[in-house]
Amino acid sequence: MVEFKKYILDNGLRVIVHKDTSTPMAVFNLLYDVGARDEAPERTGLAHLFEHLMFEGSVNIPAFDTPLELAGGESNAFTTNDMTSYHCTLPAVNLETAFWLESDRMLGLAFSDEKLRIQKNVVTEEYRQSYLNQPYGDTMMLLRTLAYKVHPYQWSTIGKHIDHVNNTTLDEVKAFFFRHYRPDNAILSVAGPVEPEDIFLLAEKWFGSIPPGSAITRSLPEEPAQTMQRRLVAKRDVPASQVFITFHTCTRASDDFFATDLLSDILANGDSSRLKERLVKGKKLFSEVNAYLSGSLDTGLFIVTGKPHPGVTVEEAEQALWAELDDLRYTEVPDLELQKVKNKMEASHTFSESNLMARAMNLAYYELLGSADLLNVQIENYSRQSASDLKHMALKLFSKDRASVMHYLAVEPNDHLSNIGI
Repeated sequence: MVEFKKYILDNGLRVIVHKDTSTPMAVFNLLYDVGARDEAPERTGLAHLFEHLMFEGSVNIPAFDTPLELAGGESNAFTTNDMTSYHCTLPAVNLETAFWLESDRMLGLAFSDEKLRIQKNVVTEEYRQSYLNQPYGDTMMLLRTLAYKVHPYQWSTIGKHIDHVNNTTLDEVKAFFFRHYRPDNAILSVAGPVEPEDIFLLAEKWFGSIPPGSAITRSLPEEPAQTMQRRLVAKRDVPASQVFITFHTCTRASDDFFATDLLSDILANGDSSRLKERLVKGKKLFSEVNAYLSGSLDTGLFIVTGKPHPGVTVEEAEQALWAELDDLRYTEVPDLELQKVKNKMEASHTFSESNLMARAMNLAYYELLGSADLLNVQIENYSRQSASDLKHMALKLFSKDRASVMHYLAVEPNDHLSNIGI
């Protein structure tokens, strides 16, 4: 049980405080309800670009990290398709430094053509290194465009094309900032040896005067139900081919999420999971296998993937994966196997709560989902799933007509790189 107290400022900022006196350090986590799904199709990559721009300094503080480091702290950030999170760790006695820094850049980020140019170059280089020149780096970009035809999940956080970031103007950047980076679109979670009332007072002092913006109405296009299988073949200069089978699944807030997540654990969580036990160790068809959920706030993806051994064709590999999925559709998971994955899930959840940063981030995340209280009922939600629930979910989910399949092929020795494509 993670205990916390919550307070909402008049400007809409939600403040969540978790007291932990076992450490002298504190975590300050500011989550903005903005991600890649909030971008226009012709201007993607802006949420991720802001992850960089926010460290370029505010009107009153030229360098964000310098005062934080002098206070004994360190910071980082990440962007997803659903949200952006800025977090720092520092001694609790210096916690007000984080309030000062974060409130100042929320109130007045320092914009300039030069700062924008610098961060465009940084993002462009990241795009090359992580997506173009990294083996398997573009797999999720390809899968997204295959699985989604309408919803903005069709692009990754880096964007549809790097030209979208490169062609972004300063006026567009400012408009995106003032629309999304404001108190009524943010959740602040603080964890450490602190008194909740003291944190609420600090929040009022540093954030209370920042005005909210106009109401945001998120009207994202709903992805139509997929009724026919989609297939894609891509050739890349990678060490081994890889097979992906992808299905649309539920939202993260759905009750169906827990049975779906347990199905992914049965398939690929641990050395004794089905795919690893049967297809890696047993039949020796694959060198690597995995199954996981995107966990998206809107309708997400269930992805099953594997790298077949040399001599095993991608067609053979795909059929082996389908056989395992069909087994889950038509046969109930034995009680002992189901209990094993539930125990693993509970252990993982409990272990994550031992980390102060994880607690702070989870409280903000579940508040975004609907309520921070959801953090404390996750184990219960998993525990009540039955073998019948999982079979029902598998039957509904793993339909060949609703699958998106990608064969990601390693280049043969006689292939020319100029002919590689999708």
